[in-house]
Amino acid sequence: MQETKNVTELQVLLPAGDITLTGSLLIPQNPVAVVLFAHGSGSSRKSPRNKFIASVLCEHNIAALLLDLLTPSEKNNFELGFDIDLLAKRILSATKWLQSHPDLHRLPIGYFGSDTGGAATIEAAALAAEQIGAVVSRGGRPDMAEQYLARITAPTLLIVASNDDIIVKLNQQAAQRMLTVHRLDIVPDATHFFEESGKLAIVAKLTVQWFEKHLGLVSK
Repeated sequence: MQETKNVTELQVLLPAGDITLTGSLLIPQNPVAVVLFAHGSGSSRKSPRNKFIASVLCEHNIAALLLDLLTPSEKNNFELGFDIDLLAKRILSATKWLQSHPDLHRLPIGYFGSDTGGAATIEAAALAAEQIGAVVSRGGRPDMAEQYLARITAPTLLIVASNDDIIVKLNQQAAQRMLTVHRLDIVPDATHFFEESGKLAIVAKLTVQWFEKHLGLVSK
């Protein structure tokens, strides 16, 4: 367990069917909501980009669960990182775990997905319906959750980089199929990983604003 700037970080194990998932749980002193992070193929809970965004959420009293959706033995199987149904099922298992957590079970829940994790969070949110208050996808592949785009009811924010041409197009097409409250934000002069100066901070700001509004933390 680590504690930094009134944020407690715990390494946790979560049951998901016949396997166990590993996560990093960040809890600020007085959490008002919790966001589950689903990483894309080839990434993990240690992603510096998502850890940065999670830290900004914690500054706004929003707890974060950064989750490895694949076990260590599964990570070498490239195809599993693109098995959206499998990833979504595990997100739902982690959601049940959050709903039973003694310090978090009463809090509204949001999802944050990146790359294929973006598709998995959309599918999971559609299946969980009103249990999930809001979704944010960063450089995600919502097109890979095609059959769930019209079914998701949680307000959904799609964030993409302007220079990530193919991902921009796929997100534009996906947004057209969504019936829920949604928005597509294109961060100018940015590439897929938002590595340019200040660009990830923009992503974090948009993310915080979306969750605060749609998880009922500020007046709409």
